[in-house]
Amino acid sequence: MPKIIGGSLHEHREQTRLRLFGALARLMGERGFDALTLAEIAAAAGVGRTAVYNHFTDKESLLVGFITHETEHFVGQLHRAIDGLDDPTDQLRAYVRQQVQLKREYHLAPGPELRSVLSRETQARVREHVVTVERLLRRILADGIAAGTLPEQDLDTTVPLVNACLSGRGVPHEDGPERQRAIAETEAFVLRAVGAAAGSAAVVVGASDVVRGLPDVARDGGTPADAAEHDDEQARRGADAAAGAA
Repeated sequence: MPKIIGGSLHEHREQTRLRLFGALARLMGERGFDALTLAEIAAAAGVGRTAVYNHFTDKESLLVGFITHETEHFVGQLHRAIDGLDDPTDQLRAYVRQQVQLKREYHLAPGPELRSVLSRETQARVREHVVTVERLLRRILADGIAAGTLPEQDLDTTVPLVNACLSGRGVPHEDGPERQRAIAETEAFVLRAVGAAAGSAAVVVGASDVVRGLPDVARDGGTPADAAEHDDEQARRGADAAAGAA
Protein backbone atom coordinates (compact mmCIF):
# COMPACT_ATOMS: atom_id res chain seq x y z
CA MET A 1 0.00 0.00 0.00
CA PRO A 2 1.42 3.43 -0.93
CA LYS A 3 2.75 5.52 1.94
CA ILE A 4 0.34 8.24 3.05
CA ILE A 5 1.78 11.77 3.12
CA GLY A 6 0.31 13.75 6.02
CA GLY A 7 -2.22 12.81 8.64
CA SER A 8 -5.25 12.11 6.46
CA LEU A 9 -6.20 11.06 2.95
CA HIS A 10 -7.29 14.64 2.16
CA GLU A 11 -3.94 16.00 3.32
CA HIS A 12 -2.16 13.28 1.37
CA ARG A 13 -3.94 14.28 -1.84
CA GLU A 14 -3.19 17.96 -1.28
CA GLN A 15 0.48 17.35 -0.52
CA THR A 16 0.81 15.12 -3.57
CA ARG A 17 -0.64 17.85 -5.79
CA LEU A 18 1.71 20.46 -4.30
CA ARG A 19 4.69 18.17 -4.91
CA LEU A 20 3.66 17.74 -8.52
CA PHE A 21 3.16 21.49 -8.96
CA GLY A 22 6.59 22.20 -7.48
CA ALA A 23 8.26 19.63 -9.73
CA LEU A 24 6.44 20.98 -12.80
CA ALA A 25 7.50 24.56 -12.08
CA ARG A 26 11.10 23.50 -11.44
CA LEU A 27 11.39 21.39 -14.58
CA MET A 28 9.68 24.02 -16.77
CA GLY A 29 12.27 26.49 -15.54
CA GLU A 30 15.03 24.15 -16.64
CA ARG A 31 13.74 22.65 -19.88
CA GLY A 32 10.37 24.02 -20.93
CA PHE A 33 6.94 22.42 -20.79
CA ASP A 34 7.05 20.80 -24.22
CA ALA A 35 10.18 18.77 -23.35
CA LEU A 36 8.67 17.16 -20.24
CA THR A 37 6.88 13.88 -19.74
CA LEU A 38 4.42 13.10 -16.96
CA ALA A 39 6.73 10.27 -15.79
CA GLU A 40 9.63 12.72 -15.39
CA ILE A 41 7.47 15.14 -13.42
CA ALA A 42 6.27 12.32 -11.15
CA ALA A 43 9.84 11.15 -10.55
CA ALA A 44 11.02 14.68 -9.68
CA ALA A 45 8.09 15.00 -7.26
CA GLY A 46 8.80 11.68 -5.61
CA VAL A 47 5.37 10.40 -6.62
CA GLY A 48 4.65 7.04 -8.18
CA ARG A 49 3.98 7.29 -11.92
CA THR A 50 0.64 5.48 -11.70
CA ALA A 51 -0.39 7.54 -8.65
CA VAL A 52 -0.23 10.70 -10.76
CA TYR A 53 -3.27 9.53 -12.70
CA ASN A 54 -5.34 9.70 -9.52
CA HIS A 55 -4.97 13.46 -9.83
CA PHE A 56 -4.32 14.35 -13.47
CA THR A 57 -5.04 12.55 -16.72
CA ASP A 58 -2.07 14.03 -18.62
CA LYS A 59 0.53 16.77 -18.35
CA GLU A 60 -1.79 19.40 -19.82
CA SER A 61 -4.36 18.79 -17.08
CA LEU A 62 -1.48 19.01 -14.57
CA LEU A 63 -0.50 22.37 -16.07
CA VAL A 64 -4.08 23.65 -15.80
CA GLY A 65 -4.20 22.51 -12.17
CA PHE A 66 -0.92 24.27 -11.49
CA ILE A 67 -2.06 27.49 -13.14
CA THR A 68 -5.35 27.34 -11.21
CA HIS A 69 -3.42 26.98 -7.95
CA GLU A 70 -1.01 29.81 -8.80
CA THR A 71 -3.79 32.12 -9.97
CA GLU A 72 -5.84 31.64 -6.82
CA HIS A 73 -2.76 32.35 -4.71
CA PHE A 74 -1.84 35.43 -6.74
CA VAL A 75 -5.37 36.87 -6.76
CA GLY A 76 -5.44 36.47 -2.99
CA GLN A 77 -2.16 38.40 -2.76
CA LEU A 78 -3.55 41.10 -5.04
CA HIS A 79 -6.66 41.56 -2.93
CA ARG A 80 -4.59 41.77 0.26
CA ALA A 81 -2.31 44.35 -1.38
CA ILE A 82 -5.17 46.67 -2.37
CA ASP A 83 -7.32 46.18 0.74
CA GLY A 84 -7.53 49.45 2.62
CA LEU A 85 -6.44 51.53 -0.39
CA ASP A 86 -9.27 53.87 -1.35
CA ASP A 87 -7.54 55.73 -4.19
CA PRO A 88 -7.73 53.73 -7.47
CA THR A 89 -4.33 55.15 -8.46
CA ASP A 90 -2.78 53.69 -5.31
CA GLN A 91 -4.56 50.41 -6.07
CA LEU A 92 -3.05 50.46 -9.56
CA ARG A 93 0.42 51.02 -8.10
CA ALA A 94 -0.11 48.01 -5.83
CA TYR A 95 -1.32 45.95 -8.80
CA VAL A 96 1.79 46.84 -10.81
CA ARG A 97 4.14 45.93 -7.97
CA GLN A 98 2.37 42.62 -7.32
CA GLN A 99 2.62 41.74 -11.01
CA VAL A 100 6.34 42.54 -11.01
CA GLN A 101 6.81 40.36 -7.94
CA LEU A 102 4.90 37.55 -9.65
CA LYS A 103 7.29 37.70 -12.62
CA ARG A 104 10.18 37.40 -10.17
CA GLU A 105 8.75 34.35 -8.38
CA TYR A 106 7.33 32.52 -11.36
CA HIS A 107 8.04 32.74 -15.05
CA LEU A 108 7.68 30.21 -17.81
CA ALA A 109 10.70 28.63 -19.18
CA PRO A 110 12.89 28.04 -22.18
CA GLY A 111 11.28 26.46 -25.22
CA PRO A 112 8.27 27.33 -27.38
CA GLU A 113 5.48 29.51 -26.05
CA LEU A 114 2.78 27.50 -24.32
CA ARG A 115 0.15 28.39 -26.88
CA SER A 116 2.21 26.66 -29.57
CA VAL A 117 2.32 23.34 -27.69
CA LEU A 118 -1.09 23.25 -25.96
CA SER A 119 -4.39 22.08 -27.38
CA ARG A 120 -7.06 24.68 -28.11
CA GLU A 121 -9.16 23.37 -25.22
CA THR A 122 -6.30 23.74 -22.74
CA GLN A 123 -5.45 27.21 -24.09
CA ALA A 124 -9.06 28.22 -23.43
CA ARG A 125 -8.89 26.90 -19.86
CA VAL A 126 -5.61 28.73 -19.23
CA ARG A 127 -7.15 31.90 -20.64
CA GLU A 128 -9.95 31.70 -18.06
CA HIS A 129 -7.40 32.28 -15.32
CA VAL A 130 -5.84 35.22 -17.14
CA VAL A 131 -9.31 36.78 -17.31
CA THR A 132 -9.63 36.46 -13.51
CA VAL A 133 -6.62 38.76 -13.05
CA GLU A 134 -7.70 41.07 -15.87
CA ARG A 135 -11.09 41.49 -14.20
CA LEU A 136 -9.45 42.98 -11.12
CA LEU A 137 -7.40 45.43 -13.19
CA ARG A 138 -10.53 46.40 -15.11
CA ARG A 139 -12.34 47.13 -11.84
CA ILE A 140 -9.47 49.32 -10.59
CA LEU A 141 -9.39 51.33 -13.82
CA ALA A 142 -13.19 51.65 -13.97
CA ASP A 143 -13.23 52.96 -10.39
CA GLY A 144 -10.55 55.49 -11.33
CA ILE A 145 -12.58 56.70 -14.31
CA ALA A 146 -15.73 56.95 -12.17
CA ALA A 147 -13.82 58.91 -9.51
CA GLY A 148 -12.37 61.29 -12.09
CA THR A 149 -8.75 60.35 -11.31
CA LEU A 150 -8.40 58.68 -14.72
CA PRO A 151 -9.64 59.91 -18.10
CA GLU A 152 -12.29 58.08 -20.11
CA GLN A 153 -10.75 55.28 -22.17
CA ASP A 154 -11.55 51.97 -23.84
CA LEU A 155 -10.79 49.38 -21.18
CA ASP A 156 -11.04 46.57 -23.73
CA THR A 157 -7.88 48.09 -25.21
CA THR A 158 -6.16 49.37 -22.07
CA VAL A 159 -6.43 46.28 -19.85
CA PRO A 160 -4.64 43.78 -22.14
CA LEU A 161 -2.00 46.36 -23.07
CA VAL A 162 -1.19 47.11 -19.43
CA ASN A 163 -0.87 43.40 -18.71
CA ALA A 164 1.29 42.96 -21.82
CA CYS A 165 3.60 45.63 -20.45
CA LEU A 166 3.76 43.91 -17.06
CA SER A 167 4.43 40.49 -18.55
CA GLY A 168 7.71 41.70 -20.09
CA ARG A 169 11.10 40.51 -18.83
CA GLY A 170 12.60 43.98 -18.30
CA VAL A 171 12.77 43.98 -14.47
CA PRO A 172 15.94 42.40 -12.98
CA HIS A 173 15.27 39.56 -10.54
CA GLU A 174 18.14 40.42 -8.20
CA ASP A 175 17.54 42.99 -5.44
CA GLY A 176 19.43 46.23 -5.82
CA PRO A 177 19.27 49.71 -7.36
CA GLU A 178 18.68 48.44 -10.91
CA ARG A 179 15.65 46.41 -9.85
CA GLN A 180 14.19 49.29 -7.83
CA ARG A 181 14.74 51.70 -10.72
CA ALA A 182 13.08 49.31 -13.19
CA ILE A 183 10.07 48.84 -10.87
CA ALA A 184 9.71 52.61 -10.45
CA GLU A 185 9.93 53.14 -14.24
CA THR A 186 7.39 50.39 -14.86
CA GLU A 187 5.00 51.93 -12.35
CA ALA A 188 5.46 55.42 -13.82
CA PHE A 189 4.92 54.16 -17.37
CA VAL A 190 1.70 52.32 -16.51
CA LEU A 191 0.34 55.34 -14.62
CA ARG A 192 1.14 57.60 -17.56
CA ALA A 193 -0.28 55.11 -20.06
CA VAL A 194 -3.69 55.11 -18.36
CA GLY A 195 -3.65 58.88 -17.88
CA ALA A 196 -2.81 59.18 -14.17
CA ALA A 197 -0.35 61.79 -12.93
CA ALA A 198 2.41 60.79 -10.52
CA GLY A 199 0.68 62.76 -7.77
CA SER A 200 -2.56 60.79 -8.21
CA ALA A 201 -4.35 63.72 -9.87
CA ALA A 202 -6.02 63.07 -13.21
CA VAL A 203 -4.20 64.25 -16.30
CA VAL A 204 -5.94 63.76 -19.62
CA VAL A 205 -3.11 62.98 -22.01
CA GLY A 206 -5.02 60.66 -24.31
CA ALA A 207 -4.37 57.30 -22.70
CA SER A 208 -5.06 55.40 -25.91
CA ASP A 209 -2.42 57.50 -27.70
CA VAL A 210 0.17 56.80 -25.02
CA VAL A 211 -0.60 53.09 -24.88
CA ARG A 212 -0.68 52.77 -28.65
CA GLY A 213 3.12 52.87 -28.75
CA LEU A 214 3.46 49.87 -26.44
CA PRO A 215 2.64 46.78 -28.51
CA ASP A 216 5.39 47.06 -31.14
CA VAL A 217 8.02 47.87 -28.54
CA ALA A 218 6.81 45.09 -26.22
CA ARG A 219 6.77 42.54 -29.02
CA ASP A 220 10.36 43.46 -29.85
CA GLY A 221 11.39 42.58 -26.29
CA GLY A 222 11.70 46.16 -25.04
CA THR A 223 11.18 47.17 -21.44
CA PRO A 224 8.51 49.64 -20.25
CA ALA A 225 11.26 52.25 -20.12
CA ASP A 226 12.00 51.57 -23.81
CA ALA A 227 8.32 51.95 -24.61
CA ALA A 228 8.13 55.24 -22.72
CA GLU A 229 11.19 56.53 -24.59
CA HIS A 230 9.54 55.43 -27.85
CA ASP A 231 6.42 57.47 -26.97
CA ASP A 232 8.51 60.52 -26.15
CA GLU A 233 10.35 60.25 -29.47
CA GLN A 234 7.07 59.92 -31.35
CA ALA A 235 5.73 63.00 -29.59
CA ARG A 236 8.85 65.01 -30.48
CA ARG A 237 8.57 63.98 -34.15
CA GLY A 238 4.94 64.97 -34.20
CA ALA A 239 5.72 68.38 -32.73
CA ASP A 240 8.53 68.92 -35.25
CA ALA A 241 6.24 67.96 -38.13
CA ALA A 242 3.52 70.33 -36.91
CA ALA A 243 6.03 73.14 -36.62
CA GLY A 244 7.27 72.49 -40.14
CA ALA A 245 3.73 72.49 -41.54
CA ALA A 246 3.06 75.81 -39.90
